[in-house]
Amino acid sequence: MKWYFIDESITDGERRQGPYSIDEIHEFVNQGKISDNTLVWHSGESDWKTWKEASQALKEDLPPVPPTDEEMLKDTIEALEQIVKESKFRSRKFAGFFVRAFACVVDNLILGFFGGITLLVLSAAGVLDFETVQQATSAYINDPISAESTNKLLSTPGISTFITIWSVAQAIYFIAFQAIFSATPGKMLARIHIETTDGERLTWITSAARYLGSILTQFTLAIYGLGYLIVCIDPKRRALHDWIARTYVVHNTPKGKDDNAKKSEGDKEIQ
Repeated sequence: MKWYFIDESITDGERRQGPYSIDEIHEFVNQGKISDNTLVWHSGESDWKTWKEASQALKEDLPPVPPTDEEMLKDTIEALEQIVKESKFRSRKFAGFFVRAFACVVDNLILGFFGGITLLVLSAAGVLDFETVQQATSAYINDPISAESTNKLLSTPGISTFITIWSVAQAIYFIAFQAIFSATPGKMLARIHIETTDGERLTWITSAARYLGSILTQFTLAIYGLGYLIVCIDPKRRALHDWIARTYVVHNTPKGKDDNAKKSEGDKEIQ
């Protein structure tokens, strides 16, 4: 393709310059000999255009620049990672209400055992009277809505110390097990675990957020436990604290089965 341009610096004689190759035209542009308003023409054009218009048309007609090897490798890795994530998500089996309730019972039995030991230790140390605590607790269990039974329990000498120790122990229990093992002992026994909505392990921050959310869920027991019951109607079996922390509780997938699922997905992509 041959190019021509009008040299405005020529005042006498032929101002049309050419023919030139496109590389030569670009060189003239770099030199300032051709500006945006310089008229240019090349074979195949019906009329003269300014260089600005012609260069824009050139950019639109250029074929796309092929990706570099590094870009292709990056895109391939990202595509494979997405395939693995989608495969893992499709293989999830969300844990329902009853299996989660079983895990909750086991965890509370463990914490209850620790609470009993703590009461005995505090009683032996003279911090509280075990029999007095038993009587106040029995009165509260018989009538948990009564303000009198609640105040009596909370005003029992040494009970505030026990509640503080037990609350700290409970927080450490749930946050640490969830962050380190992705499951509490109760969930391990039920062969279920917790993961984020992206299929990743819980971080310490996510685990803490989920625990704090579970405290809010416990308050819904006053309204028929709606924070827990939504597990029964949610397609992904999430309780209120799962919504808050953006987590799922799923059944454990046997390693061999998980590997076969990934291999199957990879074979499909190759085909």
